[in-house]
Amino acid sequence: MLRAESAAEAEGLLGDWLHAAAYCRIKPVVEVEKKVRRRRADVAAVVELGIGNGRVESINQKIKATVKIGYGFRNTDNLIALLMLRCSDEHPALPWEDRKDEKRKRGERKRTDRERDRKRRKEKASGTNAA
Repeated sequence: MLRAESAAEAEGLLGDWLHAAAYCRIKPVVEVEKKVRRRRADVAAVVELGIGNGRVESINQKIKATVKIGYGFRNTDNLIALLMLRCSDEHPALPWEDRKDEKRKRGERKRTDRERDRKRRKEKASGTNAA
């Protein structure tokens, strides 16, 4: 199902699997089917958007580890600043570093990423309108 070309195809595959699992005589499979059926919209959204919750879980782990480190902080503002630093994609330049090239390259990467995403959205929209 996760390898489906479109959300509609994934929805059909999920429906077929849910139907087969509902009539299965193996109790754990039926229990999983009930859970998946309750979360059906979320599963379809993962396939449609092409993303999962891995990034969110990664950030949650970073936050938990940082909070454990931060128990010695006298000021919660320092903890929040450390969290923002660890969880962001930014890498601040140190006073002795020259990062002009890195900023330029990062800007170029962001631009190409936006263009790629825009192209994918157009392709997905044209694919859904054609179907």
